[in-house]
Amino acid sequence: MAMSAGCGCCKGPALSELGTSHAHGTDRISCVSGPTGVHGVTFAPMATDPSARLRLRPATPADVPVIRGLIEGLAEYEKLRHECHATDALLHDALFGPRPHAEVVLAEWDGQVAGFALFFHNFSTFLARPGIYLEDLFVRPEQRGHGIGKALLMHLAHVAVQRGCGRLEWSVLDWNVDAIGFYEKLGARAQDEWTVYRVTGDALTHLASGQAGHE
Repeated sequence: MAMSAGCGCCKGPALSELGTSHAHGTDRISCVSGPTGVHGVTFAPMATDPSARLRLRPATPADVPVIRGLIEGLAEYEKLRHECHATDALLHDALFGPRPHAEVVLAEWDGQVAGFALFFHNFSTFLARPGIYLEDLFVRPEQRGHGIGKALLMHLAHVAVQRGCGRLEWSVLDWNVDAIGFYEKLGARAQDEWTVYRVTGDALTHLASGQAGHE
């Protein structure tokens, strides 16, 4: 799945990345509690099961190279590698610096990192409540079909409820019909009446300097 700020694009997960099998069958899920706080992750109240093949855990600073690799894998999958400029230093500062801007949950399958979800809080003035925006969700191609993506989405839904959020939302590429159908089965609804606008690069610099609109 996908929606990448780090790669400067908005996209959505392929159905094959999410998978729907084994999430609660014989391949059980183990969630490991991480620190709570500004950049901590509060995990669903599941007992840690040593026999579980799928394990969700909060990322730590030592995971930055792995996170960068997953972001690059996502960019390759979306054929947008040329737009991905993430570095370990930038990610470390953004995720674990003095003012963290996002949180990451890593999914491990049989002890190996298989995917991740990167998210942050936004805010609804109409609801007067925070929300969660899922920026990236990606599962390595060779690890798909185990329900990892669905497990990550379920976990983020739990986090949203636990933190008193009114929404969990993300973006999806309009050509990704399989993913769209999957999301709708989960209860998600497209916000077709809204259009996303973005200012980036030189346009952002011009707007900040007051030059925008004078050319």
